[in-house]
Amino acid sequence: MAGLNKVMIIGNLGRDPEMRFTANGSPVANFTVAVNRNYTGSDGERHEETEWFNVVAWNKLAELSNQYLAKGRLAYIEGRLQTRSWQGQDGQKHYRTEVVATDVRFLDRQTVPFAGEGAEAEVGGDPTNPDDLPF
Repeated sequence: MAGLNKVMIIGNLGRDPEMRFTANGSPVANFTVAVNRNYTGSDGERHEETEWFNVVAWNKLAELSNQYLAKGRLAYIEGRLQTRSWQGQDGQKHYRTEVVATDVRFLDRQTVPFAGEGAEAEVGGDPTNPDDLPF
């Protein structure tokens, strides 16, 4: 039976994307997204929790994310979870779980309303016009 590893989050960027390039020239962008959850506790009081996600975008998606996203912007991120591990200089093993993005949709008013993996950006149109939005 095939497995499923899919994550969908909507939240605000905690920092501007950091763009870099691999040794073979592939662009990669890293950024964080804060997702808020509101609930009523057993005491009847309203509570809010914030969960932080590390996001990695590659290639054209990285370039578009770097160009159109900024700290505080609202975005929909779809992708898969990946956990990396490495040995630190102190000899300790470190782990990092991140969302590897396959689709990013820019939810505030922007020039480019969305970009999927390998998608060609269509710059232009009116993102405030519902007929111009792809979703």
